[in-house]
Order: sequence, then structure tokens, then C-alpha cells
Amino acid sequence: MKKFALTITAILAAAALAGCTSAPSSSSAPSSVPSSSAPSSAPASQAASGSTAAGVTMASSLTEIMDAVLAGAPADQLPMLLPADLNGGEKYAPLTEENSEYNLGVARDRYADGIDAEAAMSSVPFSVCLVQANSADEAEQLAADIEANANPRKWVCVEAESKIVDRSGDKVILIMASTDLANQLHAAFTALAQ
Repeated sequence: MKKFALTITAILAAAALAGCTSAPSSSSAPSSVPSSSAPSSAPASQAASGSTAAGVTMASSLTEIMDAVLAGAPADQLPMLLPADLNGGEKYAPLTEENSEYNLGVARDRYADGIDAEAAMSSVPFSVCLVQANSADEAEQLAADIEANANPRKWVCVEAESKIVDRSGDKVILIMASTDLANQLHAAFTALAQ
């Protein structure tokens, strides 16, 4: 009986460790795009192909901007996001004093409002945080601090291939995902600034 219990324990421990190594790893460090208020040079139609962002601008609500950014990538490439019942009933998780440093690397008192679209499975390195700075002037320093402090290994067992921080006006976005997906979402964000 002791041998059986030890065998089961060993199998469970191996399975738990396998979860930390099952995601593909990137041989290169996460890439980053410098923070900039200048819009992308890609045309809006090319940048956010398939986007349903009609009428959404940087003056829209954070939820509307996040919807437009996520619509910038094919739905089959996006992971399943945390459901509203795990986000306090909200479509996207609000950034709070408790989770701000984990998600962004900066304290919650540094910005006016923020939301996070997070993958439902912690083994999928996907997070898009959108924050509204206290002012457009403060957004530049906030973006620089997020760039310096956001951890693309926040999930411990997996790491995002790409970390992109950008800003437009008083909005700052942090995208951590696979390189291709991060680039598509970033293009959708910059298209909104045009």
C-alpha cells in the first residue's frame, strides 16, 4: 500500500511539473516596442483587419477600446478570456491595488483607471492591460515605468514571447502574448489613434 501511495504521489508531482514545461518557450528575450504617442505607419484597414472598431476612438471608454483592440486579431487566435463572473461581473478584470503591480509593474495610484483582458488558463501567456493615465503628460512616464517593470513571466511557468507597451494621449496599453498576436493587437491599438 505504501508503494502504491508513493507511486501515485510521484505521478501527481510529475504531472504538476509537466504543466510548467508544456508551453513552448521562446529562445529569444521578449520583444518590446518603444512607447510612443505617434500612430503606426500601417494603414488602419491593414492594421486592424477584421476589426469592428467603427466609431471607437481614444476618447471612448476603456472597455470599448479593449473590444476594438481584441477585434484586431482573428477570434481563433485569441485565448478564452476570464469570464465576467471571475471579474466581479465585469467584461474585463478591473486593475486594483491588489493586482496592479502583478499585471503592470506599477502601483494603482499611478493612473486613473485600468482594465485587464487575461487568458482563463494560466498556462497561456496572454494579458492585455489598458490604463487611463491621470493626464496625457503623465502617460509618457507611466508607459516608461510599465515598460521597465512589467514581467512577461508573471505566470511563473510560461513566458510571453513579446511585451509591447505603447501610449496614445492619456491611454497606455501593455500587451504580453505570442509575437504574432501581440503585433496584431498593437496594430489595432495604433489604428484607433489615427
